[in-house]
Amino acid sequence: MKWQHLLKDFQIYLKIERGLSENTIINYAHDIEKLMRFLEDNDINLSPLAIDETTIQQFIYEVAKILNARSQTRIISGLKSFFNYLIFEDYRKDNPMELIEAPKIGRKLPDTLALEDIEKLIATIDLSKAEGHRNKAIIETLYGCGLRVSELVGLKLSDLFFDEGFIRVTGKGDKQRFIPISKFTQKHINLYIKGDRIKVKHIPEFSDTVFLNRRGKQLTRVMIFTIIKRLTEKAEIKKNISPHTFRHSFATHLLENGADLRAIQLMLGHESITTTEIYMHVDRSHLAKVMEKYHPRT
Repeated sequence: MKWQHLLKDFQIYLKIERGLSENTIINYAHDIEKLMRFLEDNDINLSPLAIDETTIQQFIYEVAKILNARSQTRIISGLKSFFNYLIFEDYRKDNPMELIEAPKIGRKLPDTLALEDIEKLIATIDLSKAEGHRNKAIIETLYGCGLRVSELVGLKLSDLFFDEGFIRVTGKGDKQRFIPISKFTQKHINLYIKGDRIKVKHIPEFSDTVFLNRRGKQLTRVMIFTIIKRLTEKAEIKKNISPHTFRHSFATHLLENGADLRAIQLMLGHESITTTEIYMHVDRSHLAKVMEKYHPRT
């Protein structure tokens, strides 16, 4: 069977059976397409059912020349999943990735911003411009609720339960969770919804979407990155800031102020507590203070 046919079936499997997000599925497909291009460039005529471990190792060797360890690990993981799917569907009896190990990578500590930096960045927003209150509401929501950028752009008016003090968020794998939202963040969202958003000519398809561009469409992930990049440059903050930086800062500041790790896990939408535990390593000085304050032997 041909690569494209099985790749398409694999993508359907990831969406229907495993419930993975669109972005994750796209990344899996890109990794498999890299292998397909390698075979084509090297005139290796092997189907997904015939490709062997030696050929895979040659591909990984070439990949290692141009990609860092983290990217290599992701590609190896994606290929393992693809060949496991072929075994699951009885197309193959073995996985040619079985003995191929991913490179060892250290656990990358997330970048964070101090509250002063966040306030400095927000202060650069020109509220007299049409997008001013929208951009301020975006930053306040990213930091105030710890959202992923995909969760932010997908946020609906029908997801806002301000009277109850929560918003409903659709995360990875279309899993929904409720996150507390402060009165302060609510205020800035309402200022945008009842002000600048009304002035936008709404397209029916996006009438329930919170954050719109000037043409009445849902903002893209790229546009959120662009907004933050421009604000960062204007505020003269030298750190490399992305939408995820505000999510990291949300979790780190909660932890530093005594929040329970399990509560942070639920708000971030992490399936495993081990993913959330990375924040325990961000500020060791804070952990020392916790030990000094709460342990009976200090």
